[in-house]
Amino acid sequence: MTYVRPDVQALLDQMKAAPGPSIADLGAVAGREMYRAMGSMLDLPRGDIAEVRDIAIPGPAGAIPARLYRNHKPKSGDVLVYFHGGGWVIGDLESHDGLAAEIARASGLTVVAIDYRMAPEAIFPAAADDCIAATRWVAGSPAELGEKVTGVAVAGDSAGGNLSAVVAQALAGQLPVPFKAQWLIYPAVDMVEDWASLDEFADDYVLTKAVMRWFEVTYAPTATQRHDVLASPLRATSLAGQPPAVVMTCGLDPLRDQGRAYAAKLAEAGVSVTFRELAGVVHGAFNLRAALPSIAADLKRGIADLRAAMEASAA
Repeated sequence: MTYVRPDVQALLDQMKAAPGPSIADLGAVAGREMYRAMGSMLDLPRGDIAEVRDIAIPGPAGAIPARLYRNHKPKSGDVLVYFHGGGWVIGDLESHDGLAAEIARASGLTVVAIDYRMAPEAIFPAAADDCIAATRWVAGSPAELGEKVTGVAVAGDSAGGNLSAVVAQALAGQLPVPFKAQWLIYPAVDMVEDWASLDEFADDYVLTKAVMRWFEVTYAPTATQRHDVLASPLRATSLAGQPPAVVMTCGLDPLRDQGRAYAAKLAEAGVSVTFRELAGVVHGAFNLRAALPSIAADLKRGIADLRAAMEASAA
């Protein structure tokens, strides 16, 4: 019998009792509005933090909006670049505002959240290109950050986990400061294989297989694009030389198996990996913190794992 945490079961029961339309049926614009509304009901607000400000980052197609979070006095330090989830189609700085602030508070890191271009307005590889450019910019200690950057890490959930893996592959060993870690939170890392968990949790567990496939083809419309390592980082020939990784999967997630596979491939390549699977948890849980109080401990553990990976990298 599949284990489901009590608070997760309560949320699933609530969603089953009042089902909403599929994002794939709504389309991108209405889907973004629904996602934002869901977050305002089911996630926690930003809360108190010393500094939050919007900045603009030079990108390959113009300025990339971003938001800086800092809960300490800036002098110098490591910076975490965060890429939001949402299937490369939905999500933005507002949908992940509370989560980004909590990571900055709990980690003591400056967090820079990136509002990369999304599909269908900007298809593959626009999101990847923006995230690579933004990370390069942060690593260069631009004056806009207000502190000297001593190291960089990347993190992201779902599609943001995909983009974190892509950035790590593209920029490992290529930055002016150490690339200290990558935190992949229930990542989407493969658009090619029909993973068993996609069918096991195809329906009734928040993210559905149909919606995931719609996200993939909206972002990367052709098979050639979906096989590219900038879309499917699991397809990389080798993962040797990557920054230390923290990989978190959810036990009730269609993306579970590909996340497991990526963690295993990193480890096989000699990369330091901390792997955690959140038993009884659905996809997107870190944006459902008001509805899922049990997830607070998992988020705290993930942040501690990230800091440990960064400190080990610096040793």
